[in-house]
Amino acid sequence: MLSMDVDKFSNWLIHRTGKCLVAGPCSVESEEQILGTAKELAPCDVTLLRGGIWKPRTRPGSFEGVGEKGLNWLKAAGRATSLPVATEVAIPAHVEQSLNANIDVLWIGARTTTSPIAVQAIADSLAGIDIPVMIKNPMNPDLGLWIGAIERLRRAGIKRIVAVHRGFSTHIRHQYRNQPLWSIPLALRSQMPEIPILCDPSHICGTQQYIASISDAALEAGLDGLMIESHWRPDAALSDPGQQLSPAQFAELVGQVVRNPNLGVASRNRESDNLWRDIDEIDQDLGELLCKRMSILRQIEADCSRISVKTRTNIDATRLIAAVVKQMLGVGESKPGECDCGYTQTEALSIETRKWLLRSKTSPCGDSVTTERPA
Repeated sequence: MLSMDVDKFSNWLIHRTGKCLVAGPCSVESEEQILGTAKELAPCDVTLLRGGIWKPRTRPGSFEGVGEKGLNWLKAAGRATSLPVATEVAIPAHVEQSLNANIDVLWIGARTTTSPIAVQAIADSLAGIDIPVMIKNPMNPDLGLWIGAIERLRRAGIKRIVAVHRGFSTHIRHQYRNQPLWSIPLALRSQMPEIPILCDPSHICGTQQYIASISDAALEAGLDGLMIESHWRPDAALSDPGQQLSPAQFAELVGQVVRNPNLGVASRNRESDNLWRDIDEIDQDLGELLCKRMSILRQIEADCSRISVKTRTNIDATRLIAAVVKQMLGVGESKPGECDCGYTQTEALSIETRKWLLRSKTSPCGDSVTTERPA
């Protein structure tokens, strides 16, 4: 692995709060919008003002950013509030235009990180240029892709590199837009301890509801700061309105999470706690998949006049897997003939909830029900 000879984060982008706070709208929409947002955010201990100029959207026809003209609006808002500014680049042309506009920091988005060819093209366009670059994790939970992208930037001569944890897309329905899978950023920290890591709770959550709790978890895990989307009129935002905080909400979050004096106390269990969060998510996914599998098998059973050996074997196998999961989690005893896979919650499961689910005799397949939910 390439030696990570990088500049210490504390030398260039740490705020007096002890954490790096990146905030600003998902998209720069107008000169008035970015300037108004910046002025409201400036008193909130913001380290770096962010704003999307080119927005990679899943389908055409939605707002895809204002383009190059927005760079000057973003830079002007930064000058007016004495804040350095950052924007996302996805192709070398974006890099060139951002450099021409004197943008202070660039970031590479998750969709781009997923493609080594795209990352290499950006790295080549940055060769010999001294500018900080933040790089988000790839869409899929692949630590190797994330590390490889960092290495490509380092080989291009970039020394001020920041990793951004924004969660991962999986096929499992979850309470979050992207599952945090804390074990992956913790593994990056273990393999590249010199690379600072920020958390982007806006993209993990996809909604305002969970941003404070994810922010708290990130800082408890020892990450170096937060990257949060903030818009002066979130309800009117042209992209991702549901996950953007107003500057007032951002200020409240900073007061609750970042300035909390307890954050200065090191916790020996913080990494273990986050790994257990991952275990809880996996447990939920296992239960949901088993329920889905049994539901499909029951549909096959109902549609067939004669139950095939294959169908019956699969039903029994699903029940056996559910029993093995129960035994693996070490809660109670299970019988291979039972299918206690009643995982229907969309929230992350606490230990107490998992114990209740595993004790219950509820089956999504229409079996009898005798359960007592814990308080």
